[in-house]
Amino acid sequence: MSAGRMGAFSWQRAGRTILWAGLVAGTLDLTAALIVYTRSGPAAIHLLQSIASGLIGKAAMDGGGATALLGVACHYFIATSWAAIYFAASRRMSFLLEHPLVSGVLYGGVVVYGVMNHIVVPLSAIGPRPFTLHGAIKAAVILVVCIGIPIAVITTRFAALDSRIAAA
Repeated sequence: MSAGRMGAFSWQRAGRTILWAGLVAGTLDLTAALIVYTRSGPAAIHLLQSIASGLIGKAAMDGGGATALLGVACHYFIATSWAAIYFAASRRMSFLLEHPLVSGVLYGGVVVYGVMNHIVVPLSAIGPRPFTLHGAIKAAVILVVCIGIPIAVITTRFAALDSRIAAA
């Protein structure tokens, strides 16, 4: 296999890995949020609309199913973006691939939690939210288990498979 062909194959596998990690992490995170923060169908719709409100503001709460679907799309876009960031960082920092559980815990609980709650949400159309220790712990645990660790493990599995393919 030529070097050019191998490079294209690696980029294709990288894209699949990022999409797979984003899909898994997004699904786990959304499922956890629905379980932890909602008790009924209308509350679930409200949760999804609240995600969309980060993009379009309070009008999302009056948009019905359309803005709930926009919330789902925004959620998966964000999860896939976190997967892409971790993947890119793992190409430069071998620690992320050598210690996926530790890296996943730190990524979800410190990086993702910190950036989302102290930069993204406050700068979004939602604006700053009040801080509670209980809420922060709950959110950080969900992000560790549903975002950080799955993205780290999936990225590490890609790197191992990619190394075996390159060695062949």
